Amino acid sequence: MANARILAVDDSPTILEMIKAILISGGYEVITAADGAEALEKARAEMPDLILLDVMLPKLDGYRVCRLLKFDQKYKGIPIIMLTAKTEEQAMATGIRTGANQYLTKPIEPERLLSAVAEELDKVTG
Repeated sequence: MANARILAVDDSPTILEMIKAILISGGYEVITAADGAEALEKARAEMPDLILLDVMLPKLDGYRVCRLLKFDQKYKGIPIIMLTAKTEEQAMATGIRTGANQYLTKPIEPERLLSAVAEELDKVTG
């Protein structure tokens, strides 16, 4: 889905810039947020085609953001890929249980990230 709009959420400016650069190289439009509250606000205002969401965020953690969006009829169709340093099985299970479509761990290879994004967008567009 070329020109898809992706909301990338991470509290590290360095990681956020890296993710943004990878997504732009894949032909995507990127919106960014640096904390959970801003992520929720931008998701609701911008209606992105997909959200890349860190777990450990200030204000609201990624699990809470995911849950709030997935339990809202208006936003539940937006695919959410959690991208986090939390590699424990329990953290992954929590991510999936809160509604994440995929759970990826950092550091991530650019090709793996673009592949996961394309896969989720393809599911939405058929």
